[in-house]
Amino acid sequence: MKAVALTRYLPIDHPEALLDVELPIPAIGEHDLLVRVAAVSVNPVDTKVRAPKDKVEANPRVLGWDAAGTVAAVGAAVAGFAVGDAVYYAGDITRPGSNAELQAVDARLVAKAPATLRPEQAAALPLTALTAWEGLFDRLGIDPDGADQGKSLLLIGGAGGVGSLVIQLAKRAGLTVIATAGRPESAAWCRELGADLVIGRAQSLVDTLAEQDIRSVDYIYNAADTDGWWDDMVALIRPQGRIVSIVENKGVLNQDVLKTKSASFGWEFMFTRAMYQTDDMAEQGRILERVAALIDAGELKLTLAETLSPISAATLIEAHRKLESGTMIGKLVVHSW
Repeated sequence: MKAVALTRYLPIDHPEALLDVELPIPAIGEHDLLVRVAAVSVNPVDTKVRAPKDKVEANPRVLGWDAAGTVAAVGAAVAGFAVGDAVYYAGDITRPGSNAELQAVDARLVAKAPATLRPEQAAALPLTALTAWEGLFDRLGIDPDGADQGKSLLLIGGAGGVGSLVIQLAKRAGLTVIATAGRPESAAWCRELGADLVIGRAQSLVDTLAEQDIRSVDYIYNAADTDGWWDDMVALIRPQGRIVSIVENKGVLNQDVLKTKSASFGWEFMFTRAMYQTDDMAEQGRILERVAALIDAGELKLTLAETLSPISAATLIEAHRKLESGTMIGKLVVHSW
């Protein structure tokens, strides 16, 4: 089968940063599906994994953790899927990724794709929808169906793929959403998705919100920079409030203020359930089922901003380059072989 892979971890401008390769069709385990991949989305995790490092892979490594396609084979212990089903998923970072014609993926991480979407539209959703959903409802403990209506959420990094879904899901849950955006077009995107207030990121969030007579918020979702906004977050979180971040920190996070407020800080990493084979691993499939239902009901807007074709090393290099520019709004998908 065709695949796009790497053997060395190189800058994206290096001609061998990603390579077109031929690989054997993967064998599937009893809990797996074999999926014929039609479209893939490129996420920051792809560029972070591919980032330069002093390491050489003995065998080509396939990246890609967002896909839509059709089921080509079903493992012996799998129920609920059949050959030919249209599916979507983010998968498992510890296994070969979706930048291949065929991919083996644990069926518990998979759901049937939204019926109203083409594969390139569906591929834009899984990783960001799961990250947004888990961060809001599993880590921050917000009720997805409105029991926390009227509470406030500060979203740092509103215009990216994750932020775009956080805004919509939080608004659907009845929250007041304050989003940060670095550029006018990013701010417009956040407002279009339903953010109640959009503020700039190049200034103190504390001072900016004080100008709006906002001194504290119930929840904070950081999708941009944990270190850079730490002081603002601990200053703004309400006593007994909750903070979640998806961005790894490089320094030391001083949590003294959180202690006096009895406030909590936690991480959201979408691959945790798959990496550790947690007892609730199948929750990811159920989340994607619910997201598909919301999409088909018209309750969530697509976050797809751009598509490229075909799936090849050259096209994926272009996609990585666009993502590394830091100017993407929404999601970027590569489709068709």
